Amino acid sequence: MVEYLIVDGYNIINAWPNLKELARDNLEDARVKLIDILRDYQGYRGIHIIVVFDAHMTDVLARSYEEYGDLLVVYTAKNETADHFIEKWVNDNGEKYKIRVATSDFLEQTIVLSRGAARISARELREEILNSKKEIDRVYIEKPKVKINTLDDRLDPAILEKLERLRRQT
Repeated sequence: MVEYLIVDGYNIINAWPNLKELARDNLEDARVKLIDILRDYQGYRGIHIIVVFDAHMTDVLARSYEEYGDLLVVYTAKNETADHFIEKWVNDNGEKYKIRVATSDFLEQTIVLSRGAARISARELREEILNSKKEIDRVYIEKPKVKINTLDDRLDPAILEKLERLRRQT
């Protein structure tokens, strides 16, 4: 079954210390960093991710979308919260897909659980991502020492002895 991870963007930014610190100086940088982290995670896990950012406190009238492969970023419309978008999306798609919602908002967790999605806290998501990075490093970066593959290792000892005698005669 196709899996979706729906991420409450600002909730995660405010829950992760490194992103929260970055957001104090520049919120856009924190959003970009979160998206980069989630794109790497998405590539490793092979799941679809939707990151939802609130625009309900702004003058943006229409909802907007940005696609990055299988990662979709949604900026909600004016007077629409990320929670509302997530609840509706889960309600509309809960039977079609395996859905997990990443948020530390207890009320939101309760609502999405009641609508058939699984919940994952910001801390749990961070741990999953850190573990996936460790696994990537273990598999792809920490390559085992390559043993030198010589002809000596592959030939029959009797043939090796004959070759050695020939070599010494010349």
